[in-house]
Amino acid sequence: MAACPATTHASSPIIMTSLPRFQISPHCFCLLLIPFIFLGSIPGTLSTKTVRLRSIEIFDTHEWLASSATVYFHCNGENKTILPDVKENHFLYTFKGEESWQPLTELDNKKCKRCGLYEMDSIKSDDIFDEWELCPDEFINGEYEHIKDMEFIATFICNECKPVVNSTQAVANKKDEEKRMNVTMVVIISALVSIAATAITVTAYKYWQKRKREQDQARFLKLFDEGDDIEDELSL
Repeated sequence: MAACPATTHASSPIIMTSLPRFQISPHCFCLLLIPFIFLGSIPGTLSTKTVRLRSIEIFDTHEWLASSATVYFHCNGENKTILPDVKENHFLYTFKGEESWQPLTELDNKKCKRCGLYEMDSIKSDDIFDEWELCPDEFINGEYEHIKDMEFIATFICNECKPVVNSTQAVANKKDEEKRMNVTMVVIISALVSIAATAITVTAYKYWQKRKREQDQARFLKLFDEGDDIEDELSL
């Protein structure tokens, strides 16, 4: 029995294939950006509320020389914003909101910031014009005016800030408006009633005077006729 010839298999070379790189196509990248764009379009999510200074008037600086006064705005945890043009007292400074030192600060949706207006002092600690809570819901139609007696008056703008009105406050405002309308209607009706009563009284008085004159004339004519009759009788 013939033996089968032994067959030898040549070892095939091992081919190393590299894994494909993970790449994101521009189309997929745009799809990933859609949720962030959508969130940014919703008020109060990713939008920032920038506060800018529109006008300010200082009533009294604390330095001896007004030209050497350095006034700055500062919120807790933030850098100082120096107002380089504000030097003189009783002068209204107005700004466009596009100056290099603008904006003053940024506000969250409902969170207030402790801010203030100060004046640098070279000898002792900085002088404080005033410190207050700066809140987004205090801006009416994008403007907020802060007044400190004998110190300063300033107007801030924040176009993204709008007052938050809850349902309870809205109902209370509606009730107040209805009360004002009711009071206005009562005043108008009372005025109309008073005018009508006055007109009726004047008309009745004039009518009474007319009737009295007619009666007096009739009485006088009657007496005159009676006098003529007596004369006629005496002549007979």
